[in-house]
Amino acid sequence: MTSDAPRSTAPARRTSRIKDSTSYKVFTVVNTVALLLLCAMMLYPFIMLLAQSFSSAGAINAGKVNLFPVDFNLDTYRAVANNGSFWRSYGNTVVYTVIGTTIAMVLTTTYAFVLSKKHLRGRGLLIGIAVFTMFFNGGIVPNYVLISSLGMKNTMWAVILPPALSVFNLLVMKAFFENLPTELEEAAHIDGLSWFGIFFRITLPLSKAVIATMVLFYSVQYWNDWFGAFLYLDRTDLFPVTLFLRNLIAGASTAASEGAAASGAAVNDINANIQSVTMILILIPILCVYPFVQRYFVSGIMLGSVKG
Repeated sequence: MTSDAPRSTAPARRTSRIKDSTSYKVFTVVNTVALLLLCAMMLYPFIMLLAQSFSSAGAINAGKVNLFPVDFNLDTYRAVANNGSFWRSYGNTVVYTVIGTTIAMVLTTTYAFVLSKKHLRGRGLLIGIAVFTMFFNGGIVPNYVLISSLGMKNTMWAVILPPALSVFNLLVMKAFFENLPTELEEAAHIDGLSWFGIFFRITLPLSKAVIATMVLFYSVQYWNDWFGAFLYLDRTDLFPVTLFLRNLIAGASTAASEGAAASGAAVNDINANIQSVTMILILIPILCVYPFVQRYFVSGIMLGSVKG
């Protein structure tokens, strides 16, 4: 007996892949080549710096070092490793970065959470005050007088507190908070949660991407900052490592410009190698941290900058 089951009338699934147009293939090739060239341009200075750190000072000053070390040596790394001032400054930078980033994140998240509430009275004024500081500031001399009058000169707070709130980061986080579902907040109110409960138990757990991005921004800012310490610190035991490097480079430039005496040239040769080694040691922590935060970087910026 033949089966009387109805035949399927659904159209056959097409398995053929749509071919890319010639113009799209050309665009892909050009885009790939352009990005590779851009990456090479970005990596070249770092590779050259790394090669210089393992080269002799004479080869560096003679311009022989390019992508590979010349007269390979580790003597400068050993000398820097035995330099107590360098490691003290390194430790100061770690302290400034950790404490400063923590304070900055507390200020940024709480201020952004408040500004994200459209029913808040005076919200426009608070946003205006924050945006105003992006374009206008008191200047170096008034800031110096203010820090001195507050008793923060020659303390770590002079380095930590002035840059503790970035308005750009604040606006990005505010936009992110505004995109969170309002239904969650309403349900939390019905369940009896206070505003602090909503902030800590709902808003922050849903904001890991933008928080990780802001932590990266603030960490890099504090790690690379030297100008604030240059203005407000006279005690060398409080110098961050970036100011230590700045003074090292300034000392090398002074030695090079004061004469061509044999002793001066020797000092310049030594400094040429120490600068490269110091810069490599300063870069290592950021290079180690960035891969762990990078996966949050794109999503955090896009979610915080595009209004849904």
